[in-house]
Amino acid sequence: MTGGLHDLTALEQGALVAAGEVLPVELVDHYLDRVDRLDDVGAFVTATLALARERAAALGVRPEGAGPLWGVPTAVKDLNPTAGVATSFGSTVFEGFVPEQSDGVVLSLEAAGTVSLGKTSTPELGSPCYTEPEGRPPAVTPWDRTRMAGGSSGGAAAAVAAGLVPLAQGSDGGGSIRIPASCCGLVGLKPTRGRISGWPSYGDPVGLATAGTLARDVRDAAALLDVLAGRRTGDPTWAPPPRGTFLAACDRDPGRLRVARFAAPVITDVDVDPECLQAWEDASLLLERLGHQVEDVPVPLPRAAVADFETCWAVLTALTPVPPEREHLLRPLTRWLAARGQAVSGQAFGTAVGAVRRHAATALEALAPYDLVLTPTLASPPLPVGAIRDDADPAADFEAQKAFTPWTSAWNVTGMPAVSLPLHQTAPLPGAPGGLPVGVMLAARPAEEELLLAAAAQVEATAPWRDRRPPGW
Repeated sequence: MTGGLHDLTALEQGALVAAGEVLPVELVDHYLDRVDRLDDVGAFVTATLALARERAAALGVRPEGAGPLWGVPTAVKDLNPTAGVATSFGSTVFEGFVPEQSDGVVLSLEAAGTVSLGKTSTPELGSPCYTEPEGRPPAVTPWDRTRMAGGSSGGAAAAVAAGLVPLAQGSDGGGSIRIPASCCGLVGLKPTRGRISGWPSYGDPVGLATAGTLARDVRDAAALLDVLAGRRTGDPTWAPPPRGTFLAACDRDPGRLRVARFAAPVITDVDVDPECLQAWEDASLLLERLGHQVEDVPVPLPRAAVADFETCWAVLTALTPVPPEREHLLRPLTRWLAARGQAVSGQAFGTAVGAVRRHAATALEALAPYDLVLTPTLASPPLPVGAIRDDADPAADFEAQKAFTPWTSAWNVTGMPAVSLPLHQTAPLPGAPGGLPVGVMLAARPAEEELLLAAAAQVEATAPWRDRRPPGW
């Protein structure tokens, strides 16, 4: 069986491998053929064909106790160092760099028996919420190839949504998994702070960023979280271990939940597209029909938190070591953000970090009575490529990013787990006969991914999206 393998979930593919009905190398060849023929969505910056086949062949006999994704193809974001594979961090500055050591995310994927087909596209240093790296095709949503896949995990989302891999990891410091999930009609899961190790670089001293998962359904996203989760010796923070597997949590009854909801933008004033509000309203009604109590609440983060978050974001950009002789190769937005970060004194940075943590504490206290929080994921459906990027005016570019993503970064500040679910689609548009995907976002208390996944799986079972296929599938 090879013809319809990409129609199956990652878990279904893993089950076929476990039953001996499909070999890992057959899965890899099936997807490599699709990458070769169908990557008109800007998903991959480097396809590692020979290495993927070699690794699939080397897997041999499925070992006793192997996980459900053993032998399943995936891909690695271009921000994650991968030994022996070019990793440019989305930037021409680092073009040709080949790491000698893989990071913890890559090692976890390999230990679980998954096979990477290559590196997925990301914007420079993973900073913008769109994926338009210099000198490469933009990552676009397969639902309308004139529109953005989002960012910064845009290549990973485009790859999964176009059926080039069944699931993929991403990373999320301000929404970089959930934004492309909404643009591409996927499940995008940002776990709680400390759930996935940042070994060995630990490059985010603020605690905003984490790895996470992108998949076509909730169970695949949970199964990949099982692969990536876990602390390593030396981790500065870690989440308490779950009661069982995250995959098993998808089969639990979440019980009757208390759900807070708000749709007022958190980080800027913007008119929210009616389709995004409709998706949010429909999700509220769906949760009520499932027996949950949905209540309107005020925005839990003050607008004053934005300036402190931006200070931290700029400093994080400035921390990337760029050889002085190559600084001119940085994109205008990166240079502008780095200059902002370099202008921040040590005292001002420390003050901003402390303020961000106090803002987070205030929000967590306000939301403590609630099991879940419901918001839109984005303020509009996926925008045309280039609609946000403004090399001539990086400040305007940054403001446009905030207007597109006025909710996602809130849960990076609090460290709460959050998931974007592809519950809504717009009416058909020219070039997008099936309409455009629109996500809604659920967040849970810190370290409560199991409850979040149980609720997300319940929602998916009630309003399934599995049979939706983008043009060109």
